[in-house]
Amino acid sequence: MGRLIYSMMTTLDGYTADAEGEFGWGITEDLELHRAMEESVRDVGTFLYGRRMYETMVFWETAHELPDEPPEMAEFARTWQAADKIVYSRTLEAVSSARTRIEREFDADAVKVLKEAGDVTVDGPGLASAALAAGLVDEIAPVVLPVVVGGGTRFVPDGLRLSLDLIGERRFASGAVHLRYRVRD
Repeated sequence: MGRLIYSMMTTLDGYTADAEGEFGWGITEDLELHRAMEESVRDVGTFLYGRRMYETMVFWETAHELPDEPPEMAEFARTWQAADKIVYSRTLEAVSSARTRIEREFDADAVKVLKEAGDVTVDGPGLASAALAAGLVDEIAPVVLPVVVGGGTRFVPDGLRLSLDLIGERRFASGAVHLRYRVRD
């Protein structure tokens, strides 16, 4: 049985985007962090995205073709391309990446079937909220960046209560910290 993992970059004060919807502060030149993120998703069979997160991540479909990109970037691109991707959106008409399909509604039972085949990630706080509410998330793994933005889109929804066990942490020279928590049953 695989795990459903929720992992995103977040600010120290718990936001994935600031009050204006920007997340450029989350783009880091820390190649050690890029390498670690690639390693953390290497065995993922399926990425689950909301529309906005997919539109951000589809960059990786062609990132390996960019000139002068460091090998860590190309490696992440190849890992991303090798996985299946499901985009949950009522408005997105078409996808622009291989191995990708659109679903109009989040279906907890379908996600349970995906988990039976191996590890799955859920990316995007809105979609993660649905997965958390359905009790499907096995691991929460924020990448906490050394920035405070004071408001915006929360990493976890208001009102959520979970008991967690710390199962890993890794610090990076940029000041980022990757935390891994198992959600208690």
